[in-house]
Amino acid sequence: MRINIFKIRKAFFNNSRKSVMALALIMLILHGGCSSVSIDDYKDEKPQLILEDYLNGTFDAYGIFINRSGQVTRRMHVVMKASWTGDTGVLDEDFIWSDGEKQKRIWHLKKISPSTYEGRADDVVGVAAGEVAGNAFHWEYTLAVNVNGSTYNFAFDDWMYLMNDRILINRAKMSKFGFNVGEINIVFIKRK
Repeated sequence: MRINIFKIRKAFFNNSRKSVMALALIMLILHGGCSSVSIDDYKDEKPQLILEDYLNGTFDAYGIFINRSGQVTRRMHVVMKASWTGDTGVLDEDFIWSDGEKQKRIWHLKKISPSTYEGRADDVVGVAAGEVAGNAFHWEYTLAVNVNGSTYNFAFDDWMYLMNDRILINRAKMSKFGFNVGEINIVFIKRK
């Protein structure tokens, strides 16, 4: 797609509503035109991630929160205890943030089909929907997050990649109204 930058600049500097709307439309088209990654891109990757096998036991996880400017603003340590009974899993997570804040989240997962899952937690708005293929798990959900005493709902685009039988890397992008507000990167290490 070829873009005439001079036309965009002219629209930007013109104060009429029509020009501002045209610029917003162009930005949405450009943003929406970017290709996205599909879970199917990982179907042949090894080792194969079977959630109910890997997410069983106790884990230590270490992560960072990166704001939209790219700055690491918080670090965390998470202890997670995970167990499955049939097609139902419980992930009990205790977070300790670098600023001293403590959080608890208990996920209740349900296997819907051989490759799809759904999840619920007290601070998840609605139901998280996920799919696994190869070594990857992708799920999307809305999380209610407390920020300075106010609660905001953020959309999460959450990817997990199994590296070996003990290590899983998690990358979650947060957005609000379609705009990136931050990213969380976590490494989960299964205790022996």
